[in-house]
Amino acid sequence: MAGSLHSFLVFIAVTLTNTMTIGRKYSLATALLAITASVSAFAPASKPLAYRKTLRSTVEETEVAESSNKNVEQIKNTSRDKVMTFSYDMSIEPEYEKPTYPGTGNGMSGDSGEYDIIVIGSGMGGLACSALSAKYGSKVLCLESHIKVGGSAHTFSRMHNGGKYSFEVGPSIFEGLDRPSLNPLRMIFDILEETMPVKTYKGLGYWTPSGYWRFPIGSKEGFQQLLMEQCGEDGPKAIAEWEALRERLRTLGGSTTAVALLNLRQDPGFLATTAGSLPFVLTHPDVFADLSLTFDDLSKTVDEFVTVPFLRNFIDTMCIFCGFPAKGAMTAHLLYILERFFEETAAFSVPIGGTCELGNTLQRGLEKFGGKLQLNAHVDEIIVEDGRAVGVRLKNGNVVKARKAVVSNATPFDTVKMMPKQENEPTGLTKWREELGKLPRHGAISHLFLAIDAEGLDLSHIDDPAHLVVQDWDRSLQDSQNLCSFFIPSILDKTLCPEGKHVIHVYSSGGEPYEPWEKLTPGTEEYEAYKKERVECLWQAVERCIPDVRDRVEFSIIGSPLAHEAFLRRDRGTYGMAWAAGSSAPQAGILGSVLPFPFPNLKTPVDGLLRCGDSCFPGIGTPSAAASGAIAANTMTHVDNHLKLLSEASKKDPMYKFLDAGIMGQVYKPLVQGFTPSPELRTDQFVAGAGAAPVDYSATDPNVSQRVDL
Repeated sequence: MAGSLHSFLVFIAVTLTNTMTIGRKYSLATALLAITASVSAFAPASKPLAYRKTLRSTVEETEVAESSNKNVEQIKNTSRDKVMTFSYDMSIEPEYEKPTYPGTGNGMSGDSGEYDIIVIGSGMGGLACSALSAKYGSKVLCLESHIKVGGSAHTFSRMHNGGKYSFEVGPSIFEGLDRPSLNPLRMIFDILEETMPVKTYKGLGYWTPSGYWRFPIGSKEGFQQLLMEQCGEDGPKAIAEWEALRERLRTLGGSTTAVALLNLRQDPGFLATTAGSLPFVLTHPDVFADLSLTFDDLSKTVDEFVTVPFLRNFIDTMCIFCGFPAKGAMTAHLLYILERFFEETAAFSVPIGGTCELGNTLQRGLEKFGGKLQLNAHVDEIIVEDGRAVGVRLKNGNVVKARKAVVSNATPFDTVKMMPKQENEPTGLTKWREELGKLPRHGAISHLFLAIDAEGLDLSHIDDPAHLVVQDWDRSLQDSQNLCSFFIPSILDKTLCPEGKHVIHVYSSGGEPYEPWEKLTPGTEEYEAYKKERVECLWQAVERCIPDVRDRVEFSIIGSPLAHEAFLRRDRGTYGMAWAAGSSAPQAGILGSVLPFPFPNLKTPVDGLLRCGDSCFPGIGTPSAAASGAIAANTMTHVDNHLKLLSEASKKDPMYKFLDAGIMGQVYKPLVQGFTPSPELRTDQFVAGAGAAPVDYSATDPNVSQRVDL
């Protein structure tokens, strides 16, 4: 008994060690996933775990009509302290026909067949899950509704006067892709042994009410100089407050190099795969005291340490990429910035050839290991039989069977559309569908794509292609008319447009209400006028940097939320799920009853159905979405395969040495290997011994007839 207690306590210690951020996000947060998985898996199957939890939504629960009114009403007074979210009921079908756009495909491709794993969606989460599952040895099919791979990370092109112009449509600020780093997306590239050429830059431009300034990444001294310049007589105070904040969060930030998101899996195998972090736990016992802080509202800690307005504004803009400013964001969102962004080697990257190269790189890895990607193949329905996901029905009517699992990389709002209610279905499934369909979300995004003549254009006053523009610090940074970004990748990547030209992508924050748009018909005068009205602020943002930009335009394209929805396959063009920090999201699992975990579980009430993407832990952001896909892939394979992959990865670069679970991983493996993958992810091919030998890790124990929900 003493030995068992010791092992369990060590397990808890290990599991509470993980936190990563902004792409490498969360650590302590991560840890609890293991506790959730282990407690569930070791509980008797005949006695499903019961627990109580109190859920508090970030928006009031209302009828759809009332909710829609509130969605629009809240943008009329967007004060700085306001947390904006949007709410819809996905159980009620819209009464209008969603517009379709040329260049997005008709979704009618895709053949029947049978695979081990079917992944719906080729965003970063879906591609990472697909590629790693293929490397683990599964027969994988990734189905993409669009004709382009990559989800939000794709590029489109237009011909003009014989020249080709390529534009980004999604994320544009990437750190840690130029060399081995803590960025899980870069880690996955290296594990797949795929390369992606990039150009780097060392700053982020800001255009604010007080003028232009630049955040210098990779230089602590440079940031201190910025604080002195922008804060005047409060400069020394701002530096002291920043250092106090860093010191307060130092232990949490340090855990980012104790265990990686790629070590994670959602079953008891977590004990073995994260065992290498034990030394950090033993030398930093205060990590336990900060556990709840990881998930809590960051503004609480900021309010405690930071008073200088400029510094508070800067912190808000660093958090806004997750959808919220400091108020609403988890503390975990800032940890990586505090640690990594001030190291000399830190740099932002521009993928050569466009952001689409992120998806192309993962696709090469998928196909290298025998996986298949099918474009223009829209999934109409996830087929559920006897409580298990057994495949999908495509828009063209073909059925593709899944021997082991179906993984949805779609948003929760789009996932529930693929799961129509069935007669006599379990109440747990009904509740899951309803709660995911009503989750609060961020608003939509508006885009402005510009091709300009650069002859005689002097850009010597800027050093970087990426810029943030804030109109008014007293208004919410979630307000799509107040905050936007513009990106000029052609400053570094000359392949994107003809010589002497530039391409610019300007996009709003994710706070654009959808309701005014859904009443309009594309192509009508009213629609075109409203488009011009809503993107005028985007034009003005670029004019801060290029005053004569309208005179230089070769051509321009406005992307409305309707287009954003159609091209990126995201319901109502949403930026993503929006559960504010400080409370547990619905369907968060046991973890949600222990801590305020703001993500629904990647597992579902349906056996063999998982989710990944930016609505799952660790959240919004290209690297984070990729990490969620890796966690899903790890969860579906035997722990021995996972340990071998981590050991292999640890030898690829000194930066990755900490990935190896080491001797302690081997010590704990015999204790947990019989529970990996967890029962609901096994099939009838299981070899007797409950998975002790990873000969057929896609198989299951025929004696395990009842799953235990996490």
